[in-house]
Amino acid sequence: MVEELAKELGGRVVQTHTSWVILLEDVVYKIKKPVNFGFLDYSTLEKRKENCEKEVRLNRRLCPWVYIDVVPVSEKDGKWFVEDHSNVVEYAVKMRRIPDNSLLLNRLETIKSEDIEKVARVVAEFHLSADRADEFGKPEVMKFNTDENFQQMEKYVGTTISAEDFHFIKERTEAFYDTYEDLFYKRIEEGRIRDGHGDIRLEHVAFLDEGVCIFDCIEFNDRFRCLDMLNDMCFLSMELDFFGKEELARIYEESYRSFVEDREFDIFLPFFKCYRAYVRGKVTSFLLDDPHVSEESKKEAYDKAKKLFQLARRYAEEIRV
Repeated sequence: MVEELAKELGGRVVQTHTSWVILLEDVVYKIKKPVNFGFLDYSTLEKRKENCEKEVRLNRRLCPWVYIDVVPVSEKDGKWFVEDHSNVVEYAVKMRRIPDNSLLLNRLETIKSEDIEKVARVVAEFHLSADRADEFGKPEVMKFNTDENFQQMEKYVGTTISAEDFHFIKERTEAFYDTYEDLFYKRIEEGRIRDGHGDIRLEHVAFLDEGVCIFDCIEFNDRFRCLDMLNDMCFLSMELDFFGKEELARIYEESYRSFVEDREFDIFLPFFKCYRAYVRGKVTSFLLDDPHVSEESKKEAYDKAKKLFQLARRYAEEIRV
């Protein structure tokens, strides 16, 4: 259905593990897949509509120029029609299309340090103005996330992550909670837990005429979006490390540090970066079981996931316990 709709609209389809994205010349339609991963539930039309509406509202905080509306998708005579209310079977997020050449991911070879500093400033100012979310800063909440990661990765041990790395990262993570439990509560008191973005990655940062746009935040699970400011910001520096741009990662981190004045920055940074690399490795591993993903794409996902878990291991070695 999605492929036929894209063809009818004159666009093409790009898939993630949770969505079909129809790319047209000037706009994008994003349709959520009817999946349930536990931490994400799009299993009913009602839930997909609710999450589409939430996605638009939350993303307008950092990228008001891009998110247009939630529109219906109807089915007639076995075909899908977008922005049609006659027989609604799906909903789509309608967005302005962001040019590929504006993405940070595609500018890694030419980006200037002042541009990275600009991104750090935007992220820091967003965090400092975002709503507080103190209840999500408790160590048991973070531990629920990491425990879930380890549980969901058990089936991939020996595939995308080695047994040695799996147990090493798990042990270091648990030791961190034991060592720094008091600091988690200190950060809550200092207001460092905010309703953030949750997915600040290279492909979600764009340089538009209106300014830096950071789009595609997490709407489907509040505990992945409401988090420690440092946990939110460091996803981007982890990805810069992943692509071999360590110098840019340090510029980004030090610029962000200067704006937020975080005394525990060096203690929490490797812990959160390990978490981020692990989450990304986990999500990439999920693609291996997605029936909608081609064998060629699964091979790419396998290689990428292995590299991400190797990076998580490197960060785990830097955790102070």
